[in-house]
Amino acid sequence: MKIAQVAPLWERVPPPAYGGIELVVGLLTDELVRRGHEVTLFASGDSISLAKLKSVHPRALRLDPDVKETGIYEMLQLASVYDIADEFDIIHSHMGCASLPYANLVNTPTVHTLHGIFTPDNQKMFQYAKRQPFVSISQAQREISLGLNYTATVYNGIDISSYKFHPEPKEPPYLAFLGRISPEKGTHLAIAIAKQSGWHLKIAGKVDIVDLDYFEKEIEPLVDGEKIEYLGEANHQQKNALMGGAVVTLFPITWREPFGLVMVESMAAGTPVIAMKLGSTSEVIADGKTGFLCNSVAECVSAINKVAELDRYTCRQYVENHFSFQRMTDGYEEVYRQILQNKFAKNGHIRSTVTSGIARI
Repeated sequence: MKIAQVAPLWERVPPPAYGGIELVVGLLTDELVRRGHEVTLFASGDSISLAKLKSVHPRALRLDPDVKETGIYEMLQLASVYDIADEFDIIHSHMGCASLPYANLVNTPTVHTLHGIFTPDNQKMFQYAKRQPFVSISQAQREISLGLNYTATVYNGIDISSYKFHPEPKEPPYLAFLGRISPEKGTHLAIAIAKQSGWHLKIAGKVDIVDLDYFEKEIEPLVDGEKIEYLGEANHQQKNALMGGAVVTLFPITWREPFGLVMVESMAAGTPVIAMKLGSTSEVIADGKTGFLCNSVAECVSAINKVAELDRYTCRQYVENHFSFQRMTDGYEEVYRQILQNKFAKNGHIRSTVTSGIARI
């Protein structure tokens, strides 16, 4: 099968540190190549892949201070994809709604993995292209009222072998928070949980420009370097060590999280997760087995006292059984086969294949 994988240009594939979409795209792309598919990856020029790499810019856009209009490069990339659309059996876009108008102009089917959330503005574009095939990364992510043509839900996967298992937390004990420092990820709530419980909290993650004011006003003043530490952005090895050494990882989100790769990465290291019961968290965490789902800061504080009851090996095994990149690739291969079987079923358009099922779960 000839497949085009289209990744965002903001970060390289795979990312050196934070970048969930790019991590997933990298693992999927390489595994498809290993399975014998002919894959072309459209991504930033500094990306590393087993696939043939095509790029309109030499490095990740976030690393280039000379780039002022990122949307221009996004359009250039999508134009380069769809100019040669007939060279592929299927195009797999991870670009959100940006690729939707292009996909309507060619005969090669495009499947869109939805990595983000719906907004009042982008809903207009999704409704315009609602008959195109979509893949959700959790059931909770779906907005049924939009009537999108969901082909399947395929959970994100990781390379479990690259995560060292930590059978015991480090001494002295601490809580971990990893992810983008933002109101949606609930960094301020993680600090509140730590302060109310009296635990030491270690925070790692990047601060985007849009979140700089939040960081400077609500987070930085509370970082004392002792009970509340901010370690900056962490690479893969640092993330694994930080989460693996923690008693528990906090995931106190304030939004409908589409997936939340940090939860999976933490459990792969053997560390349970305490999360707010929002979005995908009830699909990713086995409540009472690999972590706890809570509805408030107070419940999160109480849950810390129950973490010792959980088995860290069970956390690791749960990820092996549900969130490997091999299982994720199985799911996407099935999606590709289904779409190609339905291709040109009626007037050259893809027949609606709306389902409520989950692929390879």
